[in-house]
Amino acid sequence: MALKIAVIGAGSVGFTRRLMRDILSVPELQDTHFALTDISQPNLDLVTQLCQKDIRTNKLPARVSSTTDRRRAFRDADYVICCVRVGGLDAFKLDVEIPLKYGVDQCVGDTICAGGIMYAQRTIPQLLAFGDDILDVAKPGALLLNYANPMAMNCWALLDHGVNVVGLCHGIEHGWNQISEVLGAERREDVDIVCAGINHQTWYTRIEHQGREIGNEELLAAFEAHPTFSKTEKVRIDVLRRFGYYSTESNGHLSEYLPWYRKRPDEIERWIDLASWGNGETGGYLRVSTEKRNWFETDFPEWMAADDPPINSDDRSDERGSRIIESLETGRPYRGFFNVRNHGAISNLADDAIVEVPGYVDALGIHIPRVGDLPLACAATCNASIDVQRMGARAAVTGDATLLKQAMLHDPLVGAVCDPPEVWQMADEMLVAQAQWLPQYASELPKATERLEAPSDVKTRDWEGAARRRVRSLQEIREADERPPMPVGQRR
Repeated sequence: MALKIAVIGAGSVGFTRRLMRDILSVPELQDTHFALTDISQPNLDLVTQLCQKDIRTNKLPARVSSTTDRRRAFRDADYVICCVRVGGLDAFKLDVEIPLKYGVDQCVGDTICAGGIMYAQRTIPQLLAFGDDILDVAKPGALLLNYANPMAMNCWALLDHGVNVVGLCHGIEHGWNQISEVLGAERREDVDIVCAGINHQTWYTRIEHQGREIGNEELLAAFEAHPTFSKTEKVRIDVLRRFGYYSTESNGHLSEYLPWYRKRPDEIERWIDLASWGNGETGGYLRVSTEKRNWFETDFPEWMAADDPPINSDDRSDERGSRIIESLETGRPYRGFFNVRNHGAISNLADDAIVEVPGYVDALGIHIPRVGDLPLACAATCNASIDVQRMGARAAVTGDATLLKQAMLHDPLVGAVCDPPEVWQMADEMLVAQAQWLPQYASELPKATERLEAPSDVKTRDWEGAARRRVRSLQEIREADERPPMPVGQRR
């Protein structure tokens, strides 16, 4: 029988289309039924038409259905793919701008730090509701492939809830590409790696090129000599210099997970480059997401009229979702990196943590080998975040406002910038501002509102951040010829 794959958050037009095309590039999966669901009917209509066009053009037996009723989409599904953003850009803006009033300068704010912790508070209750529906109406043992951030906290809560889930991210490939480039490799596959840690804080602990292990000094010298990365990856290179290991995540992301690079406003620009948002721009991902918001509607007729590339293995992306499904369904083995419960895979991280580690997939399932110890500095950095993730995930499930504030207090960057009264007030302000997405905190909101209305010694400021770029209009982006290509790979 044909597979049924449900996609929730399918209104993420480019990413949904990319995943579908990847799956249909596998001959055995070309009769798959894709059941798309989203709360946005307009976006759902756009992606449905684009996906149906791909299937029609390539003369494939697959089919696409769409509905705003997620239980209908989940019914009898073999797999569910999750790429939701709860609260959309309205909530995301609050994740970035309220912490700025307290001096917390984030580049993204979707993993930890003040923004990532609040993102979890909005997302986890919805994911648990999705999980209940999957357990109720999907096929027994249906696998949830989660792409939604904050990855670790989301997977932590889902696994505690009894949902069969694996978390997927593509940060490891990006850093792997950089390492290959600085070493002069012709292809990424010519460089062998061992990479492990937690999502967005994963470490290349072993690198081999042409049968030779690459040491710290050689890798550091290669990055320092690179004409681009020496300017755009200053945080990552400095961590490599001091830890001895390169991190997977972008310069901007890594800088907000650590207590050292974004705590003094007058020094932030020393560590970042504004050529691209991912290099560390204040609120960089919020800006580019805001700029992209209108492209789907304005360029949709152009995409529908365009000649699309054929669906085949040459068009397949690095996204792991299709590779996992292919391996489970055909038995062809696949080696990748997965976000799973630790259970001793990394021996000096907590057993209950969600780790990102190498593994392989075949017809019998996803298999995770023992990695052993992380280098001590890498483990220390991960463990600081794991404690925040544990508290943040539990607060999201229970609606415990004190635990939420304790998670923020222990966050590395927040703790480097704010004192406890500032953390408590910032958390209250974020709770009240995001009340519409936080049903579990209903009993706490009146008390938080009362505290915010009372006299306070905490001083805030009207601050755009140390390295903020203006959001451009769609016309300005068009004039700069920076419109994205037809959406077959973008994440919302």
